[in-house]
Amino acid sequence: MKTKKQYALCINNKDYEASLIPRKIYEIIPDERAEKDDFVRIVDESGEDYLFHNSHFVFLELPLEVEQALITA
Repeated sequence: MKTKKQYALCINNKDYEASLIPRKIYEIIPDERAEKDDFVRIVDESGEDYLFHNSHFVFLELPLEVEQALITA
C-alpha cells in the first residue's frame, strides 16, 4: 500500500532564512525518530534534507488534486 505524502507550510524561517521560504509548501520525509522530538525532515532550499523544529511549519492535509499538482510541478 502506498503511503500518502505529507506536506508542511513554512510559517517562520527565523534563523533559517537561506534554507526556508515563508509561505512555501515543503514535502515531509518520514522520520519517526525526529517526530518524537518535535522535528520534521524536509528537503530545504539547498536541495538537501534537514531537520527543522515543528514550530516553523503548519502541517497540511491536501486534497488529492492539489497533491497531484505538486508532484507534477
